[in-house]
Amino acid sequence: MRRPSSLVLATGNPGKVNELRDLLADLSLTLIPASELDAPPTVTEDADTLAGNARKKARAFYEHTGHPTLADDTGLEVAALNGKPGVHTARFAGPDATPDDNKRRLLEVMEDVEDRRARFRTVVALIDQTGTAHTFEGVCEGTITTVPRGDGGFGYDPLFQPEGYDQTFAEMPAAAKNEISHRRRALDALHQFLSDAE
Repeated sequence: MRRPSSLVLATGNPGKVNELRDLLADLSLTLIPASELDAPPTVTEDADTLAGNARKKARAFYEHTGHPTLADDTGLEVAALNGKPGVHTARFAGPDATPDDNKRRLLEVMEDVEDRRARFRTVVALIDQTGTAHTFEGVCEGTITTVPRGDGGFGYDPLFQPEGYDQTFAEMPAAAKNEISHRRRALDALHQFLSDAE
């Protein structure tokens, strides 16, 4: 595969866009977030898996723009909830849930739970110039805290304390989180793939 000079980012989430910019900064790629597109497609994330959702989003944006596209889907998988919310992470408290609604719902269902092990899992999908899909996965193990801590990050970050650290993602400086995050690990695999491309 020939390395693309630009990538469309199939996300409107500014937190994700900033992380992607930081994590791919050394590849000399022009990154084009969904917010800079004319009438970006609306994609219903109804696949049964994170990989399915990531590929669906990437495919829709690739077909809309004709450019190589990057999309991801991330799930928070809680051991005591049998891996939920998983593919429904962004809609855990309902179809119109806000991030605060989701955090409150998670704390409610975990209120008397002792086993607080959890992991974030990200699957990144790249649709290259030829329309071929490639997927890359990253995982970060940790625990769910009993109260939100920290003002940084986004989503469930104030409730997720990565294994081996005493801070939540939301308490860490962005650079420290990006060193160990699930998205970083998935993008490291993507980075290697793109670096190996001519």
